[in-house]
Amino acid sequence: MDIFSYFTSENRISFDDDEFEDAGEGTALTLIADAFEEISDLIRKGSKKDASFELDLKPFCDACSLISVLFSSLGIAFKFAEMEYTSKVNDLSDAASMYGTLSRVIDCDVKTDSVKSAESLARKLRRVRQGLDLIRELFQNFLSTDDYSLKEAASSAYKQVCAPYHTWAVRTAVSAGMCALPTRDQLLLNLNETDESAENEMRRYIKASLPVIKYIDNLYTSRGITLDW
Repeated sequence: MDIFSYFTSENRISFDDDEFEDAGEGTALTLIADAFEEISDLIRKGSKKDASFELDLKPFCDACSLISVLFSSLGIAFKFAEMEYTSKVNDLSDAASMYGTLSRVIDCDVKTDSVKSAESLARKLRRVRQGLDLIRELFQNFLSTDDYSLKEAASSAYKQVCAPYHTWAVRTAVSAGMCALPTRDQLLLNLNETDESAENEMRRYIKASLPVIKYIDNLYTSRGITLDW
């Protein structure tokens, strides 16, 4: 499915207020920060006990699925992320019972020489990792100064994290959609946050996501797979 047709597609993960209330107390940002702190702790504690620690796919996918609400809060400019991210999280989640861990997903595709093929789970994991990094970079930009508009923060994050790997058509569509991004105040309202609470939860996510991203990158580089794709 190309990105232009995807803008009007209803084939995507969606979250509403009730779902977040059912998940526990706190805003969407709080739930996301909590989830990634848990994953980060699993990696830290597991790696400390065993150098060959492997992160289970299911809790990882459960945490990643929460990110989808952020893409929907950003509007049409980030519909591409729902195509590049949420469907791939679903595919990885469906594969959790078969593969068990992130490491085994990559090892299976290494054995069949299909790591970089369009439908490989290793490629989908790589794209999910980019989605996590995109949000991290966006948050970092958003918090760098009060004068930094959401459009500037998002545009810079996209150019840094995703643009090098997207086609001209996707880059063009994203650029056009940036004009429809909400204002800083509108985004905070959408997320039910104040400036202070958003800063706290965003910083928590930034800190917690870094070891997760590093762990995923190492799964590729330790197997001799470059990250330039």
